Amino acid sequence: MISSRRYRKKRVKSEVNLTPLIDVMTSLLAIFIITAPLLTTGIPLNLPRGDGRQVQGDDKTLDLGINEKGEIFIGENKVDISDLLPKLQAIVMENPHIKMMISADRKASYGDVIEVMALLRTAGYVQVGLKTDSEVMKVPESQKKRK
Repeated sequence: MISSRRYRKKRVKSEVNLTPLIDVMTSLLAIFIITAPLLTTGIPLNLPRGDGRQVQGDDKTLDLGINEKGEIFIGENKVDISDLLPKLQAIVMENPHIKMMISADRKASYGDVIEVMALLRTAGYVQVGLKTDSEVMKVPESQKKRK
C-alpha cells in the first residue's frame, strides 16, 4: 500500500496582500485632497466683497467668469458672447438642475454682468448666484438693520 503522504501536494497560499494597495490608495487620496482646492481656481479675478455668507446647497454648480475686459469664461474656457446662449442651453438640457455661479471681476462692466444674467435666464437657468470675495464687506453701524 502506498502511503498517502507521497501523494499529498503542498498547497499554495492564494491570499492577496492588500497592504501595498492600501498604502498607494492612501497616498493618492492625500494628493487629491491637497491639490483639489488648487485646481478649482480658473481665471484670475478680483472679486467684489460681500457679506461673507456661504451659499447653501449641493455642489452641482457651474462657474461662469467675466474678467475686467468683458471676456466670458465657462469654467476655464473662453466663450464668445454670440456662442454663449447655445452653449448654456446645451448645458441646461444635459443637466436641468445645475446651478450657475457668476464670478465677475470688480472692474467688469455692470452691463456685461446684466447681459450675461439675461442670457442665463433665456437659456432656462433659474438658480443663479454671484460669487464674492471671502473678505467681509465693512458695513457702518448706522446702516445695519435693527431687529
